[in-house]
Amino acid sequence: MRALRISLIVVVILGGLFVLADRLAVGFAEDEAAEKLRTTENLAATPDVSIKGFPFLTQMAAGELDDVEVGIEDYEASTGTGSETILIDGLTANMKGVQFSGDYSSATAASATGTATITYAELLKATKSQPTEVVPGVEANVVGLSDGGNGKIKVAVRVQGKAAGVLPIDRTLSVLSTVTVENNKVRVHADALPSIKGLSLAEDRVRRITDFQQAIDQLPGGIQLDKVEAAKDGVEISVKGSNVQLAG
Repeated sequence: MRALRISLIVVVILGGLFVLADRLAVGFAEDEAAEKLRTTENLAATPDVSIKGFPFLTQMAAGELDDVEVGIEDYEASTGTGSETILIDGLTANMKGVQFSGDYSSATAASATGTATITYAELLKATKSQPTEVVPGVEANVVGLSDGGNGKIKVAVRVQGKAAGVLPIDRTLSVLSTVTVENNKVRVHADALPSIKGLSLAEDRVRRITDFQQAIDQLPGGIQLDKVEAAKDGVEISVKGSNVQLAG
């Protein structure tokens, strides 16, 4: 019995040492991967990298991690127009089947899914901020975006000026719009156009104001926009990708 107790104690101690070594190793790997990702993606701050699954050491020996979660608080995404960028809030991506080199200089995930948010203030930059003529003497422009409920965006359009035979106008109208994703572009399309008594507004002219799109290019690792929906604080985006390059 004494020998059995000693054996059990030894097993427990060795198990504890293994767990400790495993956690130390995963912490080191997370720090190395985060720093490499910061450098590769030219991020202003070091991202959060969390390697899931246990034990880590056996995954490391195999050269492939089952599940890695990456979080980037603020990401400046390209809009495809010169040096202009758009700020992505809270980009989180869950990577599956991550193969990496021994020195962490390269890492590729077999698949990735994630979420992010673009605030309404940030998306507003994609609209025509300068008033545009909709009929002679009357101009309009988008002055605000907000949650319209049921996955819709409420677009506030200010109309001002004076058309022939009509009293001066200075009104802000609300339009409910549908938001979709197509070819890495967030598109906003008015469900119905506003009407103003006494004015005949051509649909194509009004839609030049109410409808707009925002391209979002060069997301980390080449992940792509998948779905989008209006929410309380902005549009919530789902992203996905395959053979995602985390580093290298």
